Amino acid sequence: MHLSALYRYPLKSGAGERLDQGWCGPLGLHGDRRWMAVDAASGRFLTQRALPRMALLQLRWQDERAVRLTAPGMPELEVEVPEPSAPLRGTFIWREALRVPDCGDRAAEWLSRFLGRETRLVYLPESEAIQIDREFAADGERTAFTDGFPFLLIGQSSLDDLCARVGRPLEMLRFRPSLVVAGSAPYAEDSWKRIRIGTIDFRVVKPCSRCAIPTIDPSSAERSPDQEPLATLLRYRRDKDGVFFGQNLIAAGTGTLDEGMPVEVLE
Repeated sequence: MHLSALYRYPLKSGAGERLDQGWCGPLGLHGDRRWMAVDAASGRFLTQRALPRMALLQLRWQDERAVRLTAPGMPELEVEVPEPSAPLRGTFIWREALRVPDCGDRAAEWLSRFLGRETRLVYLPESEAIQIDREFAADGERTAFTDGFPFLLIGQSSLDDLCARVGRPLEMLRFRPSLVVAGSAPYAEDSWKRIRIGTIDFRVVKPCSRCAIPTIDPSSAERSPDQEPLATLLRYRRDKDGVFFGQNLIAAGTGTLDEGMPVEVLE
């Protein structure tokens, strides 16, 4: 088995970015989900669930000090990482209340114009990282603006099996994984408890509950009229707690991940 693809998503619910190599740091892949669009009035985070156009938003790191925003029909906009003295904005991500730096009016106006609603852009300094649910993590194990965990793994053969059931090819990016593993049996990841990729150990802590986002085409932001692949997943990957596809992971260390690295099941 090997790591066949590596992705990060610098803007929460924005377009994914495939990497040949990535640094596995204390919050997950370096630069992953450190930026987030929020409702200007309530501070509530925004996602493709309600705003499919977010799939077309690309935020890409230029260096450690700035990112560039692009989207169809919009001019490019460079946004600097906020200074420590930047104004703070109260925001909510699920049940977590945070106060994090606001990225300024230019970024807010740009996002508001593209999304058609009043929006602010916020940034997560490492010092404000979110404690992972202690049911699954130790004190001090943290994540960025994810839906709960720093890594999501999907087996390529699991997606291949799903595509065969749906009857058409589906993009892996619909499921927004960090790590894709090739060479395992379909859904083998469901039984893993600990794995090693290269020199880094990971705990497999929780299946990933799926929402409607996989029904959105990541290249067009259009919803599938037949609600696939969620409709098929509901038929064979559902239990009393939800619909599951992929596994959430927590890294036990730091280091470099490279596409092609061997993957070993430790437990």
